[in-house]
Amino acid sequence: MGTPFDEAAGAPFDLAVTDRLLSTTRAVRKRLDLDRPVEESVILECLQLATQAPTASNNQGWRFVVVLDPEQRKALSAIFRKGGAFYKEMPQPDDPQDRRVRASAEYLIDIIDQVPALVIPCHEGRPTDAKSAAIYYASIHPAIWSFQLALRSRGLGSAWTTFTLALEEEVGELLGIPNTVTQAALLPVAYTVGTDFKPAKRRDVREITFIDHWGATPTD
Repeated sequence: MGTPFDEAAGAPFDLAVTDRLLSTTRAVRKRLDLDRPVEESVILECLQLATQAPTASNNQGWRFVVVLDPEQRKALSAIFRKGGAFYKEMPQPDDPQDRRVRASAEYLIDIIDQVPALVIPCHEGRPTDAKSAAIYYASIHPAIWSFQLALRSRGLGSAWTTFTLALEEEVGELLGIPNTVTQAALLPVAYTVGTDFKPAKRRDVREITFIDHWGATPTD
């Protein structure tokens, strides 16, 4: 495990490094290294950082199931493929970028059992209404993203997937996850083939941000 974070008083962050991490942490599928094992210690180190994420009322209800055993991964991958079967039957999108994303997701469905680590982030309890759902997911989602950032900084990649959520009971039965726990995603985790990821194409923030009133665009 890494040493505890001890920032020098008043020391600023290296913005160039921080901004690069934030802008180049991609959903990685085709560039996952399927041949290189992922150390349990590295995953635990990244999860330890993930638990620094915000949590509603300091509940700290996150739970993480890390699947490394090949037979368990194979069984979990079968559920993943079942949950993603509809995706391959959808019409191909017209936009070239959307087609690339589609091809990447279909590739992951095909090779999911070869990914060296599968991580299921969970949260204790079950949402009962929209408000409780917002609280649950506002706690686990920041932790998932922090986990992905920590992976990226160490040369690993991941992708946030949801194909298993419709089959939550099957996953729970396979892995012993109680039905009192909410599964939030499944993340394939592996070292990446290269680390030269680039920022994605996004809309200019001035097109989607309003100042003081809806429709009032920024002046700067």
